Amino acid sequence: MKNLYGIMFLSIFVSCTNQVKEKPIEGKVEREQVTVVTKVPGKIDKIFVAEGDFVHAGDTLAILSIPEVDAREEQARGALQSANAQYNMAVKGATKGQLLQLQAKVDGLKEQYEFAKKSIGRLEVLLQDSLIPQQKYDETYAKYQGAKNQYLAAQAEMAEARGGARLEQQIMALGQKERALGAVSEVDVAAKEKFLIAPQDMSVETINLRVGELAMAGYPIFNGFLNQSTYFRFTLPENKIGKLQKDGVVEVEIPYLNHRKMKAKIISIKALNSYANIASAYPDFDPQQAVFELKLVPEDVAESKDLLTKTLVVLHAN
Repeated sequence: MKNLYGIMFLSIFVSCTNQVKEKPIEGKVEREQVTVVTKVPGKIDKIFVAEGDFVHAGDTLAILSIPEVDAREEQARGALQSANAQYNMAVKGATKGQLLQLQAKVDGLKEQYEFAKKSIGRLEVLLQDSLIPQQKYDETYAKYQGAKNQYLAAQAEMAEARGGARLEQQIMALGQKERALGAVSEVDVAAKEKFLIAPQDMSVETINLRVGELAMAGYPIFNGFLNQSTYFRFTLPENKIGKLQKDGVVEVEIPYLNHRKMKAKIISIKALNSYANIASAYPDFDPQQAVFELKLVPEDVAESKDLLTKTLVVLHAN
């Protein structure tokens, strides 16, 4: 009889030990990440946040020290001031003092021209009466033509001074001014890059540099999570995917919060890459089974905002 009881106990023990407990479907709490990088090289001058802080879009996270930008700004603004003066001079023409000098020059040449005109008129009468030689008349006529041409040239110079430079010169001066404006705008853009701004509402996860350290262009200074982007990620073999469908609502369990449960919606089911003839690179799954990634979002966003990223979650698929 004792042997019979022993055999029954042994069979029950072996039966229990042969039962393999099914492993729960485990995943992770995830959030979308954002990285703040530098566009121009510079040293970290000030940092206004700490790891774990929550910041709003537009908040200043840090300030860079970029002496080269300050030097380029002075050069660009000096070039703009010079180009602006050149353009104004080309458009407005001569100054008031220059106009007075030109007017005096015109008046003086006018007097010489009128005197020469009167002289040639008198000599014409004398020449007709043969009272002067032809040579004398020709010399006076040459002086008359010279005075006339100088007077006309002075009038043209006066008109140009009052009307400004020729159109081609004005266009050239305008081009130089616009080029200087472009250089100033470029420097202004570079100067704004001294301020590292939060692109969205986010929680600062890591700060990769400290005050005084050099940040090269494109270096990630801050990494953070978007708090409103909480989702759950699970990896499942194909033999467990059948009961789950896109847009379906399931229940997930949060072990670290005393096994709290919440509803979540399946928003994507994506097949993961295979390797040669091995469908799964995961040691826990059959190598010949395809593996899928599930992405779920909590139905109550407010309930999930305080969940810790990368913590364990368990999927309950009915």
